[in-house]
Amino acid sequence: MKTYDKIYIGGEWTPASGKGSFDVIDSSTEEVIGKIPRGDASDLDRAVRAARAAFDSWSRTSPAERAEYLQKIQAGLQARAQEIAETVSREVGMPLPLSTMIQAGLPMATFGSAAQLATSYPFEEQSGNSLVVREPIGVVGCITPWNYPLHQVAAKVGPALAAGCTVVLKPSEVAPLTAFILAEIIDSVRLPRGVFNLVSGDGPTVGEALAAHPEVDMVSFTGSTNAGRRVSEVAAKSVKRVALELGGKSANVILDDADLAKAVKAGVQNCYLNSGQTCSALTRMLVPRAKHDEAAALAKKAAESFNVGASTDPKTRLGPLVSKVQQERVRGFIKKGVDEGATLVTGGAEQPADQPKGFFVKPTVFANVNNAMTIAQQEIFGPVLCIIPYDTEEDAIRIANDTIYGLAGGVWSGDPEHAKRVARRLRTGQVEVNGGNFNPFAPFGGYKQSGNGREYGKWGLEEFLEVKSMQL
Repeated sequence: MKTYDKIYIGGEWTPASGKGSFDVIDSSTEEVIGKIPRGDASDLDRAVRAARAAFDSWSRTSPAERAEYLQKIQAGLQARAQEIAETVSREVGMPLPLSTMIQAGLPMATFGSAAQLATSYPFEEQSGNSLVVREPIGVVGCITPWNYPLHQVAAKVGPALAAGCTVVLKPSEVAPLTAFILAEIIDSVRLPRGVFNLVSGDGPTVGEALAAHPEVDMVSFTGSTNAGRRVSEVAAKSVKRVALELGGKSANVILDDADLAKAVKAGVQNCYLNSGQTCSALTRMLVPRAKHDEAAALAKKAAESFNVGASTDPKTRLGPLVSKVQQERVRGFIKKGVDEGATLVTGGAEQPADQPKGFFVKPTVFANVNNAMTIAQQEIFGPVLCIIPYDTEEDAIRIANDTIYGLAGGVWSGDPEHAKRVARRLRTGQVEVNGGNFNPFAPFGGYKQSGNGREYGKWGLEEFLEVKSMQL
């Protein structure tokens, strides 16, 4: 068991003022594998004050010096990559081979990218008689989710530090252990005191205090749309900048001229990544009505090839969900889909017979889904695919855009130019064209109620910068 009894403030591990602790649960076995302190608003205030005190000095360091620290953090993550992968697998449920590549690999890449951007980004440019200067926004509060726990931390902390900001991090209390590993690495590289601070706690206590704190200049939040609305409300009182990466209900549009078998198989794989616990998952598969039944049969075959098991079992393709709460939530959506008349092709709400313990949900496919159904409109966050028939290409585009969300999407066509024409009409922050791979250096973020702002690459760095015009 990994037990942390202190939080990280001002360059020191210090006891939390809050009482009690959070248990961290192995999602495959339901056993306690760790404990973290239950911080409170007074801990958060101490952390913000430490970040504020450190900001003036850190913001004036050279980009090269900041890059050197980021490279050291990247090396520290590399040295502990296997530990990180195993930890996230046990917390979240992602199978270990994928966790090694994604949950451990992406944070290393992000800190490396932040180091490179620190020295290559043009922080100044001339515009007429003005020198336009981009400066760090100040103290940044980072509130991160449990589904990609270290990856989402890195996507905020890396570019914030590269920009010259100081940081207060509140990780998810559900999957927090890798945030503590990061704090240990940051402590070991001797990052100046107060530049990075970690306070563990829940959203209503520490998260709200962070969003409301008058000495915090910006909040970067990733999580549910409901929670994002609350962060915006609380932050608005001090008119601080808010960057939000929220929910999704992304459409995968398979056009009539696409390779149906290839598109359906890839679509199921995308939907089930991380047991469906991915905000950008393509959870609505739109297919021509004449090919609906064929698509449903192909999806059934693909879904049933996902071996369900413990995240540490090398045979596992679909691990558990993160918690009992999440498991019950997803099961509720599956029952709702049946009640509203969708066709259950495979899967269902019952516990898999061969997995009596653990937060497992069967790989599930619904067909004959109407886009007005609950399962087509609300983010399920589990291994549940909805197949929706359409009549014309215009109908497909209308259905794809008929949602409050706009985080991701997909288009499949035998003609890449045809696919790109449709992709341009989807109101969403990113679109996979014929299964194009995720790019961690391209901008990522949402339209509509999927949030505002962008992460990754130069676009992620710019979120943490203010713009000053000096007239010469």
